[in-house]
Amino acid sequence: MAATFSTLALLLGTLHGHVMRGPITPVCRIDTPCDAPAANATVYFTRLGKTASVVTNKKGYYRIRLTGGVYNVTAKRRTLGTDLQPRRVRVVAGSDKRVDFHIDTGIR
Repeated sequence: MAATFSTLALLLGTLHGHVMRGPITPVCRIDTPCDAPAANATVYFTRLGKTASVVTNKKGYYRIRLTGGVYNVTAKRRTLGTDLQPRRVRVVAGSDKRVDFHIDTGIR
């Protein structure tokens, strides 16, 4: 069983980071941030017809382990926004990589 776990661990990579949404106001001001954490947002990672998901915490942080490869990324949350960037990420097996996402709210 230990050999199976070790082999599986070699196939997985970790993504972690911060998901922000913005702008949150039509006019950005020095004393008011233009972006806010995307709290409780679900981020979906799709590769080869299979999807894995993770929910951000109240500060917009996430962490997920995935098999190595290139994933299409989308997000869902009520009144979250219109577009997530970047839309694709590469997971490298055996590595821990930070990828921050930004969601355009469409407020102008």
